[in-house]
Amino acid sequence: MSGDQPLPGGEPDEAVFRETPDTCGAYPRLTEDQTARLAEHGQRRSMAPNDVLIQEGERCETFFVVLSGTVAVVEDYGTPEEHVLRVHGPGRFIGELGLLHGQVAFYTAVAREPGEVLVVSLDQLRHLVSQDSTIGDVVLRACLGRRALLVGQGAGFRIIGSRYSPDTRRLREFAIRNRLPHRWIDLESDEEAEDLLRRFGVGPEETPLVIWRDTTLLRNPSNAELARLIGLPSLPAGNRHGDVLIVGSGPAGLAAAVYAASEGLSTTVVEAMATGGQAGTSSRIENLLGFPAGISGAELTERAVLQADKFGARISIPVEATGLHPKDEDHYVVAFADGSEIAARAVVLATGARYRRLQVPGIERLEGTSVHYSATVYEAQQCHTDPVAVVGGGNSAGQAVLFLAGYAPKVYLLVRGPSLEANMSRYLVEQVERHPRVEVMLHTEVTEVIGQEVLEELDVVDKRTGGHHRLAVRGLFVFTGADPHTEWLAGIIALDSRGFVLTGPEAQEACAYPEGWRGRGRSCMTLETSLPGVFAVGDVRSGSVKRVASAVGEGAMSIHFVHRYLGRTAAHGGTDSSPHTRPKESAWLA
Repeated sequence: MSGDQPLPGGEPDEAVFRETPDTCGAYPRLTEDQTARLAEHGQRRSMAPNDVLIQEGERCETFFVVLSGTVAVVEDYGTPEEHVLRVHGPGRFIGELGLLHGQVAFYTAVAREPGEVLVVSLDQLRHLVSQDSTIGDVVLRACLGRRALLVGQGAGFRIIGSRYSPDTRRLREFAIRNRLPHRWIDLESDEEAEDLLRRFGVGPEETPLVIWRDTTLLRNPSNAELARLIGLPSLPAGNRHGDVLIVGSGPAGLAAAVYAASEGLSTTVVEAMATGGQAGTSSRIENLLGFPAGISGAELTERAVLQADKFGARISIPVEATGLHPKDEDHYVVAFADGSEIAARAVVLATGARYRRLQVPGIERLEGTSVHYSATVYEAQQCHTDPVAVVGGGNSAGQAVLFLAGYAPKVYLLVRGPSLEANMSRYLVEQVERHPRVEVMLHTEVTEVIGQEVLEELDVVDKRTGGHHRLAVRGLFVFTGADPHTEWLAGIIALDSRGFVLTGPEAQEACAYPEGWRGRGRSCMTLETSLPGVFAVGDVRSGSVKRVASAVGEGAMSIHFVHRYLGRTAAHGGTDSSPHTRPKESAWLA
């Protein structure tokens, strides 16, 4: 049985103890050897029926392996809405993605039959996942799969709000980008919305609301308030000085964090929206070195986050940078929207870029409901029965098309240019062109989005002939170019005409006083901006190659330049006495 099972009452029914079959790879059974290796770091504990192992809404602190008996994963435990999501027997483990990140649980795990469990602390689990690749792969893949299943089942908190509300769209985007299990209840069309508003005694004008477990109500919370409810990591308390501050946590920022922290630098990463950047929303990345079968953006992100965490990097979400200025000769200060600040000896800008919003009549009212700027399992769930369209001609559009074609009966790819080859990798072009449910429409632009509550049709024009026609679709996915996250840097460092950060000789030349670099006895380093000790990597950097592998390489390489900068600063009389100051270059390049 896979879901919606009643908990046993009165005489037990053999069926309700039946283990959920592993049909999707999310419920692997550990081998005897794997269990034995975990047992070296844990303790055995007996369990009786109805013993609660994990409580919904409380922070996950323990990893449980079922040795005997059965354990049920239950949503809304102890309420009239209580129902079983799945049942695990011997050899299975309890936990999903939140366990690895210290988030609160989105379910309750309760013993159904007497037995025994192996108890492993969260610290020990993280150590094993990072050190033992066999156990690490099994646990991480299962946790990712289980998070996706929770998302698909509408588990977790509820967002009640109008599809026309910007704050509703903001909360939904934050939840979706951070892969948080939740369910959106549309104020306009969902009958449940009225019942919930009445139960909590609030009016429609007070929406959007976040409701969890019928005990927690947040009225139009900020992203930070929602993050605290779920247990996403916040800024470190106390001393906010460090060696390296990385702004942004896409592939470039996470790579910089891994290399900086692994080499002993005090490293903090701040992120305004969600780890992974645009890559984190990709359904499958197939041209990344070392992953011949491809890897999802979510899995790549989670692996990188765990790796950075293993070496001691601190990642904080959501923290929006609003300013950058020198504090003294040895430190920069980055200010944030909540009024807080962090000082660091070097800063790495990895804020990436966001997909440009399509500017056509009728689109704004459907953004967040029928019009999307990412293609993840959240959006794909809406595409089981109706055709959809994807706008764009790059790799992101190609990946989205192939992913959505696994859900929707028909996918139109609308491309302004005369061919796919100009901006899309050849391996994607071949897959897109031969997919039976994909139709590529070249020389095509969207001119109008039609529909009041949901998308009904697109008006498109053939640029060669000027002829218009309608496409009956229920979803529109947009991947048309990107704008950098650099509004907060204007006037502070040198940007190119499109707002991307200049680095290297171009940055030095763009300085008001480029001769000032000669006074420092050196030129601007390759990834260094017009401010000495501030570096830019990945999509935000002018002239960068917009590929995941390139971003990872730049992030790693930036730490080489950080070491050179910190070494020169110390050698020229800098006052910082940090034990992490290294007069040599990065260890991995030595």
